[in-house]
Amino acid sequence: MFDLKVINSVLGELEEERGIPREKVIEAIEAALATAYKKEYAKKGQVIRAQIDLNTGTTEFQQIKTVVDDTTVRFITEEEEANEEPREPELDAEGNPIAPLPRYNEEQHIKIEDAKFIKRDAKVGDDLVFPLEAKGDYGRIAAQTAKQVIIQKIREAEKVSVVAEYGARQGEIVSGTVQRMERGNIYVDLGRATGILPYDEQIPGERYRQGERIRALLYQVEESPRGIYLRLSRAKGEFLAKLFEMEAPEAAHGTVVFKSIAREAGSRSKVAVASTDPHVDPVGSLVGQRGVRVSTVTSELGGEKIDIIEWNEDPKAFIQEALSPARILEVSLDEEEHKATIKVAEDQQSLAIGRGGQNVRLAAKLTGWRIDIQSQGGKVVEGVEGKDLPAPEAIPPIE
Repeated sequence: MFDLKVINSVLGELEEERGIPREKVIEAIEAALATAYKKEYAKKGQVIRAQIDLNTGTTEFQQIKTVVDDTTVRFITEEEEANEEPREPELDAEGNPIAPLPRYNEEQHIKIEDAKFIKRDAKVGDDLVFPLEAKGDYGRIAAQTAKQVIIQKIREAEKVSVVAEYGARQGEIVSGTVQRMERGNIYVDLGRATGILPYDEQIPGERYRQGERIRALLYQVEESPRGIYLRLSRAKGEFLAKLFEMEAPEAAHGTVVFKSIAREAGSRSKVAVASTDPHVDPVGSLVGQRGVRVSTVTSELGGEKIDIIEWNEDPKAFIQEALSPARILEVSLDEEEHKATIKVAEDQQSLAIGRGGQNVRLAAKLTGWRIDIQSQGGKVVEGVEGKDLPAPEAIPPIE
């Protein structure tokens, strides 16, 4: 008999602290008791089930037998089965081999004619329950086996709970504490699980210490035999978008929509935004009064420069805006090659190209067009193939 006060206390603690439903814990204890009973007292092949009554604290043990006939099992002895000559397996309609019927086992099965004496409306496939004598004294090996079953079942339940919780938060910003650094990867304690911030998802130049608080985008919840991996990113464009949503209510409520984001993490980003409300300025909403909103996001990203531009359906106007702060004289489009030729004044060349070609490179990522920049004299000074670059990391556009 169980101490109900202790059991209820443990169930409540596991449910509150580790998110494991009490039904799952009871199921684990019942499975462990059934395993221990089977190891210590049951005959070979018996299917044992244990049931705990939480009102009285008592446990009932039962043997389960499945109702069968000659269409579901083969009525041969173990010796006859061993002496059977090998034969070609039967094939189904698709040509796949059909597994042979299992051999009748009186500890697991009961014939349909015998079952009807016990339960008049018994059908093939039904399970019949036979009560067993309750036992409370188990050997050391059986007890150890039961303990392992409980631990395994609780781990499985916790795994399901963690996947459900963090799966619902995929695509959101999560906060945690730096646990350790290994081979360039940062392991982050998120409370109930550990997140991994891979080296290529970190902002170049940022350094972290053990115990330091860190925020990142949870972009993938991966379940594997070795455990649950929560993959984090501070380099993706979506992380930038989510930071703006935390600062700008217009973005959080969907009034301001991110159409496209081109980002070189830690250095510079270009963000194209649109508004679903003609009375709301999308650029001004993200910049904020005196630039307070964009400054907060910039600080979180270690001083990364952010250009916010208004999205435009007209490719010419959009490309012109994407190349800001350079002043563009003319934009010519080649639809067939998906190429834009940009003409600029001599004194705007370096501004349009940017340091190391960064400005034109980000503009190509943002718009998806190949961009060739020409000086007023007609000489091509820079060309970037937008369609060959990684696709802009963006939140889906407005339909």
